[in-house]
Amino acid sequence: MHREPSDPVTIGRILAPHGVRGTVRVRAFGSGRHLREGVEPFVAERRRRILRSRSTPKGFLVDLDGIESREEALELRGQEMLLDRTELDDPDEEEYYVGDLIGLEVVSGSGETIGRVTETFETPAHEVLVVRGRGGESYLPFTREHVPEVDLERGRILARPPEEA
Repeated sequence: MHREPSDPVTIGRILAPHGVRGTVRVRAFGSGRHLREGVEPFVAERRRRILRSRSTPKGFLVDLDGIESREEALELRGQEMLLDRTELDDPDEEEYYVGDLIGLEVVSGSGETIGRVTETFETPAHEVLVVRGRGGESYLPFTREHVPEVDLERGRILARPPEEA
């Protein structure tokens, strides 16, 4: 029996099959360091061991135990790859899991609330935080210049939006 994660963290999303042998293309959430051989994420409500993984410019190519054809891989399209928080590697200093940033309050240097992080997306240069506040939606580059402080315990991010930096 496979117990589902009690505190699930998404480590990637299966985008599409790759080739004819069951390999899937995966968008990693974060660095992708958990998309490695031997890790057993939940995929479509069951554990599937990663047999092989390699990084490419278009994402990771991952071979999962039990997926041996393009048709089987196609059935996994759109599925998230989940681990329980207790299975994650500890983040390095000044490194954060994307999921931990969602919902944090974003405040300016003067203490004014700008909004809350509602989602993130990755660019070739860095992660971008989507902040929703009274003024609508704005984008905040997740860089030291624009986000000099993250306080997970207080649930806050100190921000210097691009127009203020």
